[in-house]
Amino acid sequence: MMVTYHLLSNKGSRRKNEDRIGSYIWNQEYCFALADGLGGHEKGDLASKIVIDTSIDSFKKEGFSQFYIREAFELSQERLLQEQKRLQMADDIKTTLVLLCISEKKIEWGHIGDSRLYLFKNKKYVSHTLDHSVPQMLVNIGEITDKEIRNHPDRSHLLRVMGIEWDRPGYNISEAIDPESGMAFLLASDGFWELIEEEDMVKCLKKARDIHEWMNQMEKIVIKNGQGKDMDNYSAIGVWIK
Repeated sequence: MMVTYHLLSNKGSRRKNEDRIGSYIWNQEYCFALADGLGGHEKGDLASKIVIDTSIDSFKKEGFSQFYIREAFELSQERLLQEQKRLQMADDIKTTLVLLCISEKKIEWGHIGDSRLYLFKNKKYVSHTLDHSVPQMLVNIGEITDKEIRNHPDRSHLLRVMGIEWDRPGYNISEAIDPESGMAFLLASDGFWELIEEEDMVKCLKKARDIHEWMNQMEKIVIKNGQGKDMDNYSAIGVWIK
């Protein structure tokens, strides 16, 4: 199994980049993490930094253990809430989070909020994680289509994020799947996926000779579609398995 990857993050037209990305590789185990910070007083960058640092540090200590993803979410949530109390800013330190872990035996991912993970196989789109948002809820009950999420007026209204007290776990974790040659993954903040549709992701995937070309071509589309708009921070991580 050969894994190649490419990470990118840009502040768009905003003053500060409140997204955060990270990765760690050890002994043929891979961890990729992406977070999109939310909240007032520009504390989103602190929130995203806390969850990425916590998730990556936990992976460094434990590796891709059976309960790693669950523990990473729980520990990140605990540290976010502690920081909110310390700074007395309960409403201003929140973030999304998406994690992808790969080993020679299995692949798992988890997410909360509207940062997504896309799965492709043999250059074909398979699926993406379902947002914890109002528009996604409308898709689930059949009132709008999946594509209509991108331009929905409530697309930024999130129902579950890191940094809000949970009655039950707010995150979702996938079933483990087997690694296969020809798999491709894309982790993306909403600032990225809102400006490129799945059809264009696939077109770029089919043309790309390597992971770097795939990501660079998609970023060009994101920038083009964002021209003349107040572009949000955008971040993405691409992963290929051969």
